[in-house]
Amino acid sequence: MIIIGIAGGTGSGKTTVVKEITKQLNNEAIAIIPQDAYYKDSRHLPMEERQKINFDHPDSVEFELLIKHLKKLKEGKNIEQPIYSYLTCTRAKETITVTPKHIIIVEGILCLTNATLRKLMDIKVFVDCEADLRLSRVIQRDIIERGRGVDQTLDRYEKTVRPMHLQFIEPSKRYADIIIPQGGQNKVAINILTQFIEKQLTIK
Repeated sequence: MIIIGIAGGTGSGKTTVVKEITKQLNNEAIAIIPQDAYYKDSRHLPMEERQKINFDHPDSVEFELLIKHLKKLKEGKNIEQPIYSYLTCTRAKETITVTPKHIIIVEGILCLTNATLRKLMDIKVFVDCEADLRLSRVIQRDIIERGRGVDQTLDRYEKTVRPMHLQFIEPSKRYADIIIPQGGQNKVAINILTQFIEKQLTIK
């Protein structure tokens, strides 16, 4: 089993990179673990307080559970991955059963910020992208997927997304084994990464 961590700023193209990897490799051999599924359940807070949650700070993620689940997968055991809703800021009662695969991809903005989690990774990737491109993607996503207005999205970007990126996410780039500039548009870098993964699988 190979565990790959894919990090990068909000809107950098991480999901596109993951899709490209799964297209090039055997999809049946890959399990994708989104860091977003492990945001802490906030049902104990009033909705007004939930809307103020800083999703770009490491404290918002239940890393302990994510690490526990990765260790179980390495042991050949199934896990029950949480389902998180940005609209309600709560976890669903239902879970997703994930079975051990040859390749486990952990994807999320903060997945290289945790030292214990990094130690479980065989390959650490950082998807790099210009700030203005990331902002335009964040605006589109927040409006379409998370029910936020443009003003609300820009306010969140200035108050949390940008400062947290500078404080936590950008510095985590130094832990990466591979940096992919231009995000999911960089086909050459993705091809090289895919070939490297295939090589590591034969070694393992």
